[in-house]
Amino acid sequence: MQPLIELKDVGLQYKIKGNIFTKNKYYDALKNINLKIYPGETIGIIGKNGSGKSSLLKILSGVFQPTSGEIINHGVSASLLTIGAGFDNNLNGRDNAILSGILQGLGSKEIKSKLNEIHDYSGLGDFFFQPVRTYSTGMRARLGFSISNTIDPDILLIDEILGVGDHQFRRKAETSIIGKIKSNRTVVLVSHSEQQINNLSDRVVQL
Repeated sequence: MQPLIELKDVGLQYKIKGNIFTKNKYYDALKNINLKIYPGETIGIIGKNGSGKSSLLKILSGVFQPTSGEIINHGVSASLLTIGAGFDNNLNGRDNAILSGILQGLGSKEIKSKLNEIHDYSGLGDFFFQPVRTYSTGMRARLGFSISNTIDPDILLIDEILGVGDHQFRRKAETSIIGKIKSNRTVVLVSHSEQQINNLSDRVVQL
């Protein structure tokens, strides 16, 4: 079976700027990562804080390009779902949903046809039409998950999102993820909860 995405000896460095007294330093967020993601599997990513879990998801999504190694995408779309979700704070939830959809390859007409579904799933009510800068962390999580859940990309990349927000929405989000897993969608999941990772994942990668 051909993988959807392949990582070959992938590394990612961050530059830490120095000042007039010190030189620039470089930090290896990831080093020599080899990973293949196959259709229909759920991969859990675990590791200590600073081990590069979020950086790995950003590389898989195309947000970051590796500084070494090679990433091969066999023509699939991957949506990164994080607490911030890359929102424009000055736009309201509705407009951010449109922008997110377009950035993930949907046409304007297609994403607009999904707005009612995103609105209903999020449970944000009138806040859907308010600037995102007025949102709490939990509300951002609701909006971000609702967008990605509705757009339904080839690979859904989830960064710690199931531990944020109220209990009722967390259960709703987890039920949706389980539904995708059972329907053979491809999911890569980062979570604080090892129990959650073990319950949901076909295999686990430790950084």
